Amino acid sequence: MSVLKVENLKKTYVTRFGSERVNALKNVNFTVDKGDYVAIMGESGSGKTTLLNILAALDKPTSGQVILDGRNLSEIKENELASFRRENLGFVFQEFNLLDTLSVKDNILLPLVLSGKNVRDYTEKLASLCSSIGINEILEKYPYEISGGQKQRAAVARALITSPKIVLADEPTGALDSSSSGDLLRVFEQVNRQGNTILIVTHSTDAASHANRILFIRDGVIFHQIYRGDCTNDELYKKISDTLTMLRSGGKNI
Repeated sequence: MSVLKVENLKKTYVTRFGSERVNALKNVNFTVDKGDYVAIMGESGSGKTTLLNILAALDKPTSGQVILDGRNLSEIKENELASFRRENLGFVFQEFNLLDTLSVKDNILLPLVLSGKNVRDYTEKLASLCSSIGINEILEKYPYEISGGQKQRAAVARALITSPKIVLADEPTGALDSSSSGDLLRVFEQVNRQGNTILIVTHSTDAASHANRILFIRDGVIFHQIYRGDCTNDELYKKISDTLTMLRSGGKNI
């Protein structure tokens, strides 16, 4: 069952005074099934950030549509967008985006507070979620008191606390050292096995090798994709590396 459908998506930016048109996305099509784990890779300027912004309902396409759980994002009214994002999308950012004035626990619960939910109803879920991610011992600490890896795991808990339809992660390992990156990627694998749908945008071959499917974007189009199949992470890493080499060399056949 598809939770996300991207159909004939195009995004064109017009420069100041309309002197030039830049086609950031050109007829992008793909689907993400419930429980899938998808990575999107591409060089800087390939269109992946534009695509993520549209999937996050932060921008609208020039044409085409994004359908999340049966709802066309372009048809959502501006005054409904913030609540729609909180209730249907979970976000994990490279820079964590935790508030230093709130404890880790309160940062995780913040989406519920903003949605007007009674956080006491989520006590059991919070405990279970934080236990599975391994951050129970830091819940009463503040972001400036914990490591980058712990901050990112807290951000994952915050993304999952509302049971979103899909988790969108933007370079989630970009600000982490190799050890913390490995820990975070194992967390993503675990929460995916629990049925959560994940889509990450990343430059990291290692991060992408933990996904079940990798989409490669170049010059605004989905150029190629790889399915995990029976591959181990190491075998998938090699396939991704070979594909990236071909992309960088301008190859047309993979």
